[in-house]
Amino acid sequence: MRSLRGQGSYGAVYQVEPVEGGKDTPFALKLALHAGDPRFEREAELLSRLHHPNVPRLQARGHWAPREGGLFPYLVMEWVEGVSLYDWAGQRTLTSRQVLRLLTQVARALEATHAVGGVHRDVKGDNLLVQAQGHVMLMDFGSGNYRGAPELTRQLPPPGTPAYYSPESLRFQWEHRRHAVARYEAQPADDVYALGVTAYRLVTGRYPEALEMEPEGESFRPVPPKWVPLESDTVNPCPELAALIQRMLADEPSDRGSARDIARALERAAKTARAQADQPIHRLPSSLPVAPPRPSRRARPAWGLALAVGMGLMMWAGRALWEDSSVSRRSEGQHEGTVGLADAGLEASGNEEPMIREIGRDMPKKPLPGQRRPPCGKHASEINGGCWSRSDTAVPPCGDELADWKGACYWPILKLPFPATSDTP
Repeated sequence: MRSLRGQGSYGAVYQVEPVEGGKDTPFALKLALHAGDPRFEREAELLSRLHHPNVPRLQARGHWAPREGGLFPYLVMEWVEGVSLYDWAGQRTLTSRQVLRLLTQVARALEATHAVGGVHRDVKGDNLLVQAQGHVMLMDFGSGNYRGAPELTRQLPPPGTPAYYSPESLRFQWEHRRHAVARYEAQPADDVYALGVTAYRLVTGRYPEALEMEPEGESFRPVPPKWVPLESDTVNPCPELAALIQRMLADEPSDRGSARDIARALERAAKTARAQADQPIHRLPSSLPVAPPRPSRRARPAWGLALAVGMGLMMWAGRALWEDSSVSRRSEGQHEGTVGLADAGLEASGNEEPMIREIGRDMPKKPLPGQRRPPCGKHASEINGGCWSRSDTAVPPCGDELADWKGACYWPILKLPFPATSDTP
């Protein structure tokens, strides 16, 4: 055993080497901290079905039986070194053809996952490691699932990262926001959509427009936003890339196509795109004066979603700010990792999105960004300077959406902005 790389509520990850020979080839050992943890069994089963050059290989699985008793599952996996996609892109001048080739590899990895009845459920740039010569590895199958897998939870929100949730997932969460027991069944189309979000952010540096909350009677209903083209004064993707990103982000799942369809289209575009595909995607800003921002199309200021959160979408925003404050890569720009590392809940430097998730969360030592501070109200608890709401249904281990505290599970309470009394002139 070389070193402990991190530890969370549910698991610890070690870098290890074979007892005999092969000392130059490290592996990752992920060990459960709770006896019989079914999450490890699910991840191991999905990985055992996958044999693809863009997916880290499962080397072994088993159970450790300490003297104190109990069987603790463990996984041994290929150790992967690389740079997360967004950091990798920030270190070079990208062309559309390069992006098309990178996305092709990810789509092929998803095609292989879907072919064995699996879904990844957390496709994003931080779960894509770019190695030498532009080889991409799809990491973190700790959130993955497969057809026929034992049901582990029936709570919202589903596994994944909120900014990458598909429209159908968000609608399900909204429609079932008052249900104590509800389970969203992720489909391959969810992975394709998340790949589209990843591509959109890779090209533009921002996330695509979220679902809008349109008033309906005394409530709201989520509706798809108007498409905002990728092209701008500073972003210049080739038409083929722009069209494929728009396709992956289609509101209707059937309009996106399968991962296989997308992989073929990306591969074809990488081969046939014209000279523009070899020009830098990002160009110097225009010297033209910047126009003032336009009013919202449907009077959809930030309060629209904030009100929705206040009426039942706390699970979305709470998890979003949780992810923003959570841990990420161990060093700036360089990541050493392995598939399933998300389950480890490692403590490391902060980042916009976590590389590590799914294992669970200990109570933060200070309030999260955007969290309500005391006074908290009679139905909330003040813990470490922040306001928290105790879950009536969850019990420790609480998962990655809630915090473990003294034998109970807690949600962070948000400080919601109030709507303006009039529109911007």
